[in-house]
Amino acid sequence: MNRQEKEQAISEIRGRFQRATVALVACSEGLSVAKVQELRRAIRGAGGEYKVTKNTLARLALAETEYTGMHDLLHGPTGMIFGYDDPVAVTKALVKFAESNEKLSIRAAILGGKLLDSMEVKNLASLPPKEVLLGTLLGLLQAPATQLLRTIQEPGARLARLVDQLRTRLDTGA
Repeated sequence: MNRQEKEQAISEIRGRFQRATVALVACSEGLSVAKVQELRRAIRGAGGEYKVTKNTLARLALAETEYTGMHDLLHGPTGMIFGYDDPVAVTKALVKFAESNEKLSIRAAILGGKLLDSMEVKNLASLPPKEVLLGTLLGLLQAPATQLLRTIQEPGARLARLVDQLRTRLDTGA
């Protein structure tokens, strides 16, 4: 690989880091080519990308990104997983694949500039999907307004029920 090719590779890796919402590091030593292809499809289906890069080039690409904490994790056979949309979906796909393929081990991830170890990655994968979290948040935000509306409407509703009871009594002659 000549100098120009190395610079281009570093630029491509840096671009991936800059676009990513989450970056994960995994060791895929011993996985067959078919299993690696299966992993790539699973990650792509979740809105991510799986790349095997030279550790030296990846370290150089980390220099101007928020993923500099990953520097010490790049040793031995390393696979980089980049999540571009929903970080939880990509993490779930990777953890699910790792559970069924013991030759794949998750080293760590960086999400929002914070280094997550393998246990924290598994905890991240256990979160509900983004849409469910947004729906829950929306429900929590609407709850006070709904309660306020009920409180404001309650005196009028009580009066309407009282008038209805009086009308019913007058109609039945009680």
